[in-house]
Amino acid sequence: MAAHTTEQFNLFISQLRETNATLDFYCDFPKIARNVADIEISLNTLNYLIGKENLREAVEALWNRDPRVFEGMDILIATRKKDDKKYIDNDGSMHSVHSLFGSVDGVMKFIEGTGLDKVFKNKEVKDLVDYVFGVETGLDTNARKNRSGKITETLVARILANAGIAYREQVSSKEFPAIAAVLGADQKVFDFAISANGKTYLIEVNFYSGGGSKLNEVARSYTDVAPKVNGVPGFEFVWITDGIGWNSARNKLEEAFAAIPSIYNLTTISEFISKIK
Repeated sequence: MAAHTTEQFNLFISQLRETNATLDFYCDFPKIARNVADIEISLNTLNYLIGKENLREAVEALWNRDPRVFEGMDILIATRKKDDKKYIDNDGSMHSVHSLFGSVDGVMKFIEGTGLDKVFKNKEVKDLVDYVFGVETGLDTNARKNRSGKITETLVARILANAGIAYREQVSSKEFPAIAAVLGADQKVFDFAISANGKTYLIEVNFYSGGGSKLNEVARSYTDVAPKVNGVPGFEFVWITDGIGWNSARNKLEEAFAAIPSIYNLTTISEFISKIK
């Protein structure tokens, strides 16, 4: 017998949310500020280049004082040393952008090749510290995907705390020998573990605003894990998931919905709260 009916699944799908984003999701300003602070001294030194007509002469002056100020200059074109970005030279050969910061000639090639020479001479940037803060803000958007999952975990944690429910986060299946035994090689770190009513609930939480093959893999994985956990006396697997991305993997989610008794979204999580209270 299926864990849920088709009607229940259709209702579940209709409740999925477009976003889980809070206002602090969009930019991690403390991290941005830390990244800027790490190179602030060098950026203030490079401000010397702004407005200079003879850039080579200015670069040479800085180089003779401390060539290290140029090492992080790739952030001015929204890349970092760790990214190891490449470029094609006029002869068609490929080089590392960061390799240009090993000489005055290389620095000048970088400045002129990227167009920063005009930016400096025309004073289109007034202060490189403020400029890089903006660059870092733009680069931080790449981290939003990683923050999305954490935001949902934080939201669920807040809901549990507000309901007066004690929980633990990031709990390894290895803490429970019986669970570890049934999972075998597929050991997991569950997002939450709650002990209530003589039972331990092992909970996974996620949110998908967009589609992709990962959704099928997640649904398939939890469809496999749930009966193993539920087959151990005193344990229950719980999956809290949401996001309109599931519309692209509707069939796989429906299969999981039919196989997993305790599956909730951010609308129906109140039912789970009532159950364990």
